[in-house]
Amino acid sequence: RLSPTLDVEHHHVRFLGDLVLNLWDCGGQDAFYEAYFERDRETIFRSVELLIYVFDVESEEEEKDFEHFAGVLTAVEENSPDARIFVLVHKMDLVLEEMRESVLEKRRSMIAQVCRACGVSQFQCFATSIWDETLYKAWSEIVTNLIPNISFLESHLNDFCRMCDADEVVLFERATFL
Repeated sequence: RLSPTLDVEHHHVRFLGDLVLNLWDCGGQDAFYEAYFERDRETIFRSVELLIYVFDVESEEEEKDFEHFAGVLTAVEENSPDARIFVLVHKMDLVLEEMRESVLEKRRSMIAQVCRACGVSQFQCFATSIWDETLYKAWSEIVTNLIPNISFLESHLNDFCRMCDADEVVLFERATFL
């Protein structure tokens, strides 16, 4: 889908057999932000395994964006303190190629500062775009964090790779192709 979120959207994605990913897309509009923080805060942020927060690199309201991010982190820390935090700095294709690394590092530094202020010590940050492989790579990394016993699976895949004398083995999940 290439359109902006116009309301709070809630979807369920089933993958890896019996895992269900509940996606809450809360959009960036102020009216929705206030609604889901006052009315649905506990519902949205209770039992969160991981948070994927998306920053629009082209946003002209950076200060407000980081205030919202701090509010989300606070809600996650209050309701799901063990949640893993992932941050996407999205639409990086709109940044001049020679500026991308410095723009990402500046954002990553600001994100880290807000995380520390909210008591979050660990997070992963990705530069993404819908126009290249970066969003797919970030999503794959995030989903990998949800797989139970990942080290067991990786060990068997490495053994299989050696037995086949292959350079690599690529495993795709049927429902999501990740």
